[in-house]
Amino acid sequence: MKSLALLLGAAACALGSAAYAQEDLAKKNNCFACHAVDKKVVGPAYKDVAAKYRGDKSAPAKLFEKVKKGGSGVWGPVPMPPNAAVPDADIKKLVDWILSLK
Repeated sequence: MKSLALLLGAAACALGSAAYAQEDLAKKNNCFACHAVDKKVVGPAYKDVAAKYRGDKSAPAKLFEKVKKGGSGVWGPVPMPPNAAVPDADIKKLVDWILSLK
């Protein structure tokens, strides 16, 4: 029983660490200037993005393109600027993190 509890605790810490790493990546790339996890700022809350695209198998590719190239019209009139300087691997991690939010 103790082993199971330790294993579950270690797994929770590992998952939590990954989430903090992605949040730090978002901070590093100034994503929080326009977004927050749980409330609208200039752009939508990340949890709202996750909810909108839940179940959409094409969402990772769509959101990758939106982050990389920018866009407008999906969440209102304020455009999202392109983030061409952010490495593709970082964008993928950020999109995966956003889509994992509940």
